[in-house]
Amino acid sequence: MSIQHTEQKQTPWAVIAIIIAAIIAFVIYYYVIAGDDSSAIEVASPVAITAVQEPVEIIEAEPELLEQDILTETIEEDIADIEPEINLPKLDESDSWFSTKLPTLTWRKELLKLVVTDDMIRRFVVFTDNFSQGTLAYEHTPLVMPNTKFTALEQETDQGTKLQWDESSARRFSLYVDLLRSMDSEMLVQWYIELKPLIDQAYGELGYPDQDFTDKLHNAITKVLDMEIPKTQPELERPSVMYKYKDESLESLDDAEKLLLRLGKENLLVIKSVMLEINEKLARAR
Repeated sequence: MSIQHTEQKQTPWAVIAIIIAAIIAFVIYYYVIAGDDSSAIEVASPVAITAVQEPVEIIEAEPELLEQDILTETIEEDIADIEPEINLPKLDESDSWFSTKLPTLTWRKELLKLVVTDDMIRRFVVFTDNFSQGTLAYEHTPLVMPNTKFTALEQETDQGTKLQWDESSARRFSLYVDLLRSMDSEMLVQWYIELKPLIDQAYGELGYPDQDFTDKLHNAITKVLDMEIPKTQPELERPSVMYKYKDESLESLDDAEKLLLRLGKENLLVIKSVMLEINEKLARAR
């Protein structure tokens, strides 16, 4: 009897002790363990984001410095666009301008005697315009005409006298080619650019007021560059005072192309080289 009564008294206390222990365990977990886990999550979260995307530092420029930089760049661009003013003479008075500057154009100053110093800009424009169209305006040539005439080699055959091209005849153009080769191509192009208003004026006098002479000059240079050099010396014939090419394909060439043939192979190669250089510099200048 006594033992059973003791067990009945101790049982409620055991239950109460278990309940108190459970409450204590819950409080410890919620406020200590769970709280530590929450802090760990909050700390770990930014670390995970940082690993995926790096922070970008944004530096804002000061408004005054930004405006100053833009103003400086604008002024520099405006200065670059400003070209030095060139005081050009009148077209009718341009020969004196040329006569003063010609000696600076070449180191072969003794060859300047080949240049016609009368109405030079108009001569250049008229001769170039005609040359680009395949004709030769000898009365407006900018260079003195050679004194030596063309000659042909005569060879007797069973069919009669055979006329062959004489390459030595091309020597009469050697000094002209030397003059062209000695000229400063950079300065030539610069002169052309400076004198363009006077050149356009002279070109307008020919009846082309709205056309660009540079296109005509380019056509003339292209004509020289496209000229094919015969692989063999052309055979000639002389039905009258003038020589003719026996090959019909050569005889059908225009007067400008026939002049290029008369220059001879070596001279023409040099002229092609110089014209190619000038043409490239003109293209860059445009």
